Amino acid sequence: MAAGKPTSKGQAWFCTTGLPSDIVIEVDEMSFHLHKFPLMSKSRKLHQLITEQENKPTMAWKQEKETEIEEEEGEEEEEATCHISIPEDFPGGSETFEMVAKFCYGVKMELSSSNVAPLRCAGEYLEMTEEFAEDNLISKTERFLSQSVFKSLKDSIRALKSCENVVSSAESLGIIRRCIDSIALRASSADPALFGWPVTEGGGSSASNQNLWNGIETNLRRKNGRTSESQSWFEDLSQLNLPFFKRLIAEMKSRDVSGEIIESCLMFYAKKHIPGIWRSGSSRKQSSPSTIPSESEQRELLETVIANLPLQKSSSATSTTSTRFLFGLLRAANILNASESCRSALEMKIGSQLDQATLDDLLIPSYSYLNETLYDVNCVERILGYFLDGLQSEENRETTTSTSRSPPLMLVGKLIDGYLSEIASDANLKPEKFYNLAISLPNQARLFDDGLYRAVDIYLKAHSWIPEAEREKICGVLDCQKLTLEACTHAAQNERLPLRAVVQVLFFEQLQLRHAIAGTLLSAEGAPQEAGRASGIRQEEETEGEGEGEGEGSGSATWRVAVRENQVLRLDMDSMRTRVHQLERECSTMKKVIENIDKKGPAGGWKGSLTRKFGCKFKTQVCDSHEQTVVDARKARQHHHRQ
Repeated sequence: MAAGKPTSKGQAWFCTTGLPSDIVIEVDEMSFHLHKFPLMSKSRKLHQLITEQENKPTMAWKQEKETEIEEEEGEEEEEATCHISIPEDFPGGSETFEMVAKFCYGVKMELSSSNVAPLRCAGEYLEMTEEFAEDNLISKTERFLSQSVFKSLKDSIRALKSCENVVSSAESLGIIRRCIDSIALRASSADPALFGWPVTEGGGSSASNQNLWNGIETNLRRKNGRTSESQSWFEDLSQLNLPFFKRLIAEMKSRDVSGEIIESCLMFYAKKHIPGIWRSGSSRKQSSPSTIPSESEQRELLETVIANLPLQKSSSATSTTSTRFLFGLLRAANILNASESCRSALEMKIGSQLDQATLDDLLIPSYSYLNETLYDVNCVERILGYFLDGLQSEENRETTTSTSRSPPLMLVGKLIDGYLSEIASDANLKPEKFYNLAISLPNQARLFDDGLYRAVDIYLKAHSWIPEAEREKICGVLDCQKLTLEACTHAAQNERLPLRAVVQVLFFEQLQLRHAIAGTLLSAEGAPQEAGRASGIRQEEETEGEGEGEGEGSGSATWRVAVRENQVLRLDMDSMRTRVHQLERECSTMKKVIENIDKKGPAGGWKGSLTRKFGCKFKTQVCDSHEQTVVDARKARQHHHRQ
């Protein structure tokens, strides 16, 4: 029989072969008007059903629907002799049965990774085995699965996706298990370096503009090609439902797939199904409202992603994007009220790579009504604790107890200082919370305390009502010896600082000046001696080489340079000596004042009362702490240098 062109009209499907149909098969409210012989020659189950219908003494003929369809189409066909209704559990529904009917009529059918699994299940349901007919549907689909689908990563993912509508049949036939094994096997043998990092926040235009450099094609194009290829199968993977995705991730972890690849899969899947993971979502496509899962489904998906995150720190090439993604998960976990264990695991993961975070990442809004502050300071404090614990564990594993500053610790110190400056203006931030977060970092985390001083200054300005004791406690986080000269100058004139902090700043500023003066004097005294020795050696060389014209000219030029340098050093030395004499006069004046106070004051004297009040001990030479004197001295020194 030569099969004509099949056509679908309304809720009925006709096969126009020139012969009237003698059987009607209903599948999912779709009526297929077919012929018995092609179906009975390929399917054992259809052969049995048709035979049973023909052998029944009383058949229930249904002619009304066929008569209406014939009138609409203007066709006159003989009455069908058989009517069969396929149960609702038929794999793939009417679409799959349509492809099965085409196969039975010998119509050329193209198998693909998206339809082969439902066809394999339908062939099993209809018993289209090789014993019943040669080159039947079961053998044809099995051959395509083994020779084509399971040899490709993307085709295996698409075949697994098509199994979502035929779960029970595909599970019993082992198609789901074989798809998952194929995906995990090919993902485990892949090189993570070839994939790059799949999730980016910017558009693709910037990368495409960098492909050419002065008209010459760089290897970035090849890398982008690899990245786009990896993105395509990551995107296909994100189309899977959650049960399949969980089974696939579990299989990947059992096969020791690279943590970078697993994390990439989780990132793409979360970005696809959880809205708002990225803050700037204008450059990427968002899911339509109809496809956004419910809040409970998002919570389950979020907890699944977090539970499967690799424990190890992300690689240096991808850690920045990974950290930004982790903070996005944390914000989503707070919004969706995820479990406490889930959030703790995520905070611990973030803490392991906190040195790769940015200030914008740390600004986590406070979603709980229990927190009065604008940002979740408690969360940042816990993350910082995890980071310091991990850093301590690394130091304990090392044999040497080095006290040198580690680069990650220095980065986190700078990050926390910036965070303190950002949250300091919050009127609801308690002094204890600010103080505890400021002192949580060790001394090695800060080379200078200028950033911390800026945060303290902002806090005191925004909290002018706090008492003096609290202000002194806040200023106690500063190490005045680690303030630069510019910060000391600002602090000496800062009216918001308590008196004790100003005295300490001025004291250490004077110490810095005294040490600088002493070092300059030592270098200045040694310079003339070195110049004299050099000039003596030069005179001996000139005496020995009086007959050589070139040597004489070179020696005279060098001698002039040495004389000019000596004059500059003498001027600097004179200015330093003048400054020293000025400081000595100031100190002697202060001593006289102190002696007068000691004579008139109570036991212990002014110095003892000052020590008890401010808690700072002065050396034998007390420096003048008057702000105007210090400023005038700096102006005099600058004027002297200009002259």
